[in-house]
Amino acid sequence: MKKKELLGLTGSQMEAIFLALGEPQFRARQLYRALYQERRFDLSRITSFSKTLRQRLANEFQATLPEVEKVFRSADGTARYLLRLADGTEIESVYMPEERRKTLCISTQAGCAVDCKFCLTGVMGFTRNLTAGEIVGQVLALCEENGWPAGEKLNLVFMGMGEPLLNYDNVLAAVRLLADPEGMGLSTLRMTLSTAGVVPGIAKLGKESVRPKLAVSLNAPTDAVRDRIMPINRKWPIAELMQACREFPLRRREKLTFEYVLLEGINDSLEDAKILARLVKALPCKVNLIGLNPGPELPFHTPPDERVLAFQQVLKKAGVAAFIRKPRGRDIFAACGQLKLAQESATVAIP
Repeated sequence: MKKKELLGLTGSQMEAIFLALGEPQFRARQLYRALYQERRFDLSRITSFSKTLRQRLANEFQATLPEVEKVFRSADGTARYLLRLADGTEIESVYMPEERRKTLCISTQAGCAVDCKFCLTGVMGFTRNLTAGEIVGQVLALCEENGWPAGEKLNLVFMGMGEPLLNYDNVLAAVRLLADPEGMGLSTLRMTLSTAGVVPGIAKLGKESVRPKLAVSLNAPTDAVRDRIMPINRKWPIAELMQACREFPLRRREKLTFEYVLLEGINDSLEDAKILARLVKALPCKVNLIGLNPGPELPFHTPPDERVLAFQQVLKKAGVAAFIRKPRGRDIFAACGQLKLAQESATVAIP
């Protein structure tokens, strides 16, 4: 008999399990805390349950973390994790250590269907959506791998493999589990969801009472260029995307983030910067500028540093908060747009 997966279940779903077992509902709270706070994934070791109950649970249920298959470590301290899910599907997560914070980049799909032309994940194509348990499981697996205690403050970015808003229900279910004070208790102010521009999903996200911050992968100031490098723009062009951003309800002191990957000779001219500034300057936002993280199958080049700096200066002069994102883990294909299940210990030349 195939065991049922517990990771990803809500407290009320766990209550239904114990009700069916003829057990009191408070057992569900004990199990919920055991998994998400105490990180006891071997059900036979949940000592708040009787031996008989532990055995019944172990016979029918399991709590399965993604398996760490391989770890690639960058010279800058970044670690890229190749993870295997219960059905054999492989995904990747990234840990980016900094002096005052730990950031995890989490996947929401295996592969990606959006097909941005500057992203190695897009080259893979789409395999399937991840479940809420598989999304939460990445966070728990990296906590276990690194020995972080319960209550560790983490920054989460849903920017790994996949388009989060095309797996909306599972992603938001995972966010609620991660944020639940009875569970992992992570702050949604430390979570950021990045979308390529799924306009209906942006509108839906804005209505959620528990949600991450929003980042929009813009990457071009005109439809002509964005159509070329981001096919999703043909369905939801820039005018519709920007209207969705204007209507997105921001919390106190919250700002939108626009991500802009610079491709040499494509979207990195000073005129592009001026158009971009006019597009976003009326919004409470910041722009993260990212020089293309290269890959062997990508038909674009990384602009020189001075060109990126000049682009930034145009935005700043126009009153737009613009920051140049330092690439993390570029040498191990762990940087933005580089995740592609590279199993060999390959490195990429850094220009």
